[in-house]
Amino acid sequence: MAGKDYYAVLGVSRTASEQEIKQAYRRLARQYHPDVNQGDKSAEARFKEINQAYEVLSDPDKRKKYDQYGDQWQYAEQFEKARAQGGTGGFEGFSPFGQTYTYQDFSSTGDMDDLRSIFENLFGGAGGRFRTSRRPQAGGDIEHPVEVTLEEAYYGTTRTLQMQIEEPCPACGGRGTIQRRACSACGGAGVRPRLRRLEVKIPPGVRTGSRIRMAGEGRSGIDGGPRGDLYLVVKVLPNERFQRVDDDLTIDVPVPLVTAILGGEVKVPTIKGQLALKIPPETQNGKLFRLAGQGMPHLNSPGYGDLFARVKVVLPTGLTDAERRLFEQLRNMRRET
Repeated sequence: MAGKDYYAVLGVSRTASEQEIKQAYRRLARQYHPDVNQGDKSAEARFKEINQAYEVLSDPDKRKKYDQYGDQWQYAEQFEKARAQGGTGGFEGFSPFGQTYTYQDFSSTGDMDDLRSIFENLFGGAGGRFRTSRRPQAGGDIEHPVEVTLEEAYYGTTRTLQMQIEEPCPACGGRGTIQRRACSACGGAGVRPRLRRLEVKIPPGVRTGSRIRMAGEGRSGIDGGPRGDLYLVVKVLPNERFQRVDDDLTIDVPVPLVTAILGGEVKVPTIKGQLALKIPPETQNGKLFRLAGQGMPHLNSPGYGDLFARVKVVLPTGLTDAERRLFEQLRNMRRET
């Protein structure tokens, strides 16, 4: 094939599932991302190639056209129209991969003049000129990981990101070609990289896996098409004291043995500070106490989850002789009952 094999670019088979394609893309994008390979032009070119392949293969409609027409999938409508018009004139069953006009007849840079020439020769004497037009294409979305602490997830926070984004090449309008030749300004890619700083607000209540959308901050469109979106994929880092399940938190609270037996009061840490918790007499080890509304805030809605304090009875150490005699006396009394 004269054009690029997008399946080979991503290292997947032609029968690969959407999940396999996505996994391959993420792995390669991390490997060749410009932030990881600063100053490496070959890695930058490979990164663009990977993005181009994923943009097509991740879209079921584009992938179907690509499987039929290769990297000339953008001209699928023209090919189908050619079939319909040529059905009674000996042109039925035309395919760019057929014996008469092979795939090599169309260059990978989108040589529309060659396409016009072929179709004009076929239809010029019977049905007028073959006309083509390029439609604006929306840019693809980008995912970017971001890590936050549990405290940042509670209160909300901001992040300043430095990202290498792609802007449409002004010389070729994002098409990659000028007068049948690869655009020299962008090397035929249609885009030029630019470093951009973004201030991102992360709302209270985010969880691991939360996606924060920044509209219009994704990949650039083609021929005036809108930009894609940027999605921040959140990971909340583990916390030494609190365990989180949805919007509820759990914390282990040390309780002295005497307090667990006779009752009393202990301090319970929360993200906002400490609260007093009343311990009833004869409280068992592992008992959970619910502190309503002391958990994580609900994302994009009012209210909070709960905090569960789990009792961890602490046995006394370094007993004096008098204390030991008292425990022995207690043991003897418990035996009698």
